[in-house]
Amino acid sequence: MLLEVRRTPKDVQVILTRSHPQFVAKLFELEVPEVLEKIVEIKSIVREPGDRTKIAVTSREKAVDPVGACVGIKGSRVQAVVRELRGEKIDIIIWTSDPRVFIAEALNPASIEKVGVDEEKKSALVVVADSQLSLAIGKNGQNVRLAARLTGWKIDIISATEYEKEKAERDKEIKAALAEETEALHQQEEARELELKARAESDAGQPDPDKEE
Repeated sequence: MLLEVRRTPKDVQVILTRSHPQFVAKLFELEVPEVLEKIVEIKSIVREPGDRTKIAVTSREKAVDPVGACVGIKGSRVQAVVRELRGEKIDIIIWTSDPRVFIAEALNPASIEKVGVDEEKKSALVVVADSQLSLAIGKNGQNVRLAARLTGWKIDIISATEYEKEKAERDKEIKAALAEETEALHQQEEARELELKARAESDAGQPDPDKEE
């Protein structure tokens, strides 16, 4: 793929690349008519050349399945791209504006149980079954790293066991805090009652001005 043309005082340099993510996008344009015709749009694409690519697609027409169009009958279209990339793995996922769904899809092929997001910090906590943890993270963190780049979100992944353990600890801390607050309110109420009682006793001990006259 032609990446750049550089003009220098002496000559013109033509920069070609097979490692740029857009090279994969161009291959899909060649193999998938719906992509070439802009019916299927590639919304995001990230790549670690020679190893794995993740691509998020959407359709401008409801009748067209964007993932199915890119995969092709019996995987014919995506396999043609894979052959050109000499066996590089390709994950094709559907793009969505819902960050929870998009992040879960981006972590394909792992199955996701829960996704919590902090939109202000643009970070997500993903919970997976213990058996899916290594798959979700990927070899040397590749799967989660590519998913984070694809979605533009910071992604942390924990196992369901670790999540339940942390949840139990948080619940324990919350209960302790509530108990402490309840006890403090109870002590304040007792103090007010004692104060009112003391005032009543003090008032009772004062002489009645009307009787003295």
